[in-house]
Amino acid sequence: MPESLNPQSPRLPDTAPEAGSYVPPKWRTEPRFPDGPSPDPAGSHHERRIRSFQPRRSRVTTGQGEALKRLWGTWGFDIDGHDVLDLKALFDGLPVVLEIGFGMGEATAQMAAADPHTGILAADVHTPGQGNLLALAERGGMTNVRVANGDAIILLREMLPPDSLAGLRVYFPDPWPKARHHKRRLIQPEFLTLAATRLAPGAVLHCATDWEPYAEQMLEVLTAHPDFENIQEDGGYAPRPGFRPLTRFEGQGLDKGHLVHDLLFRRTQN
Repeated sequence: MPESLNPQSPRLPDTAPEAGSYVPPKWRTEPRFPDGPSPDPAGSHHERRIRSFQPRRSRVTTGQGEALKRLWGTWGFDIDGHDVLDLKALFDGLPVVLEIGFGMGEATAQMAAADPHTGILAADVHTPGQGNLLALAERGGMTNVRVANGDAIILLREMLPPDSLAGLRVYFPDPWPKARHHKRRLIQPEFLTLAATRLAPGAVLHCATDWEPYAEQMLEVLTAHPDFENIQEDGGYAPRPGFRPLTRFEGQGLDKGHLVHDLLFRRTQN
């Protein structure tokens, strides 16, 4: 991995800052793993943008931490917004699908194992999940997974070339259920416009959610967007495709009567 793709966040200065200057919290500037993912790779305090995610601070197990130390320099990088990625070099020429938000990585690992001829660029901010996915990939001998740490919007906007993705997966994003938080939902017209520029013509955007009001919004904004067309002839939701694994948490939701909606939209040729 080129050194420029894995920078370390600067430490706080030893001297007191000038009056009125911004001092980010210590957890944002000091990496928990010196050779692993940065806590704030793109300097998020400088970007005044409503975010669709919240960083989660939870315990990293010994196995996850060891995987981060051992594998991050080979299969992981920070989303710092500095350089455009060479996906062909990063994935040995494989077509690449971007997955935004992979949780603990179990479903991502299953999809990577089932389709070794597709590269999966998995982006998230959850350190335990990053370590877990790296451990799963190593255990299964899956060399077609790369883990990106940070804001997927910066990844799309600053670090991916136009028409470079063979697909985009957004599974169970935060539904932000309160009405005043709906502006934080990821699937919005502005996001779709950006994503369309990075998807190759004909590439598929696949969303899934178990929050029905969010599913309805997704269907509405995707149907209205000129750069996407619904793969379903009836213009509605799609059956869960066989390549998307049924996760343990999804199964628990189904047992409780939750409905899961899949949406499959193709980037148009225009």
